[in-house]
Amino acid sequence: TDQVVSGNIGSKKRMDYTMIGDGVNLASRLESACKQYGAHLLVSEFTYERLRGTYRARKLDRIVVKGKTQPVAIYEILEHHGESSYPNLAEALGIFRDAMRHYRQREFAAAAGLFEKVVAINPQDRAAALYVERCARLGANPPPSDWDGVWRLEAK
Repeated sequence: TDQVVSGNIGSKKRMDYTMIGDGVNLASRLESACKQYGAHLLVSEFTYERLRGTYRARKLDRIVVKGKTQPVAIYEILEHHGESSYPNLAEALGIFRDAMRHYRQREFAAAAGLFEKVVAINPQDRAAALYVERCARLGANPPPSDWDGVWRLEAK
């Protein structure tokens, strides 16, 4: 959620309707991040604040997208899931939230164990599986003491 400039850009012979602005760039990066996190829909903290209470969502990460320096929290909208597509979703969300708390506190083994529980509940939960892998890497090679928990996305 941001202000953008949109309209026809070009000459009389060739017009192209487009949008420009930080919000457009962030939306594009979040669309790409959906693949990495296995999410159908990711929104920034700015959009989430406007939607809070409207849709079921979980905070997935704090990221810095390519070309930016400031982190932004991202949320996965889960409204499309029902019992058949994600059994025991409420239980998994609680465990995921606890796992994230351990992750942020650099307690990677404890976090990995909880993320593994989420994967056991739903093997299709790509975000939880991603965190299992991330915790293994960070546990083997701990981040510096000033680690802020922010993940930097290098790809567009």
